[in-house]
Amino acid sequence: AEGANMPSDPGAIAIYKGIDGGFFIPAKAANAGGVAVSGLEMAQNSQRVEWKREEVDSKLQGIMKHIFTTIRDTAKDLGKVGDYQLGANAAGFKKVADAMLAQGQVL
Repeated sequence: AEGANMPSDPGAIAIYKGIDGGFFIPAKAANAGGVAVSGLEMAQNSQRVEWKREEVDSKLQGIMKHIFTTIRDTAKDLGKVGDYQLGANAAGFKKVADAMLAQGQVL
């Protein structure tokens, strides 16, 4: 998994994907935890509540599992089982496209 914001060029990604038993999860998915925790903090603030660390961690684990499941299933649906880069890109595109359509934006 990328640990920074897209530090790997296409050549490096090809190497990661070519490692026996290895796979590549792009930063947009692997690093989503920081953004998710910020969202959880905003939810706490707006509700004027304070969650214990264990509750925040449980919610974060659920979010990250959902992200992984979504990118895994999207790659599978596109006939590219295990291509988490494709799954993350396609799932992200679909989410934005669906939101645009819901708001009446038609291309």
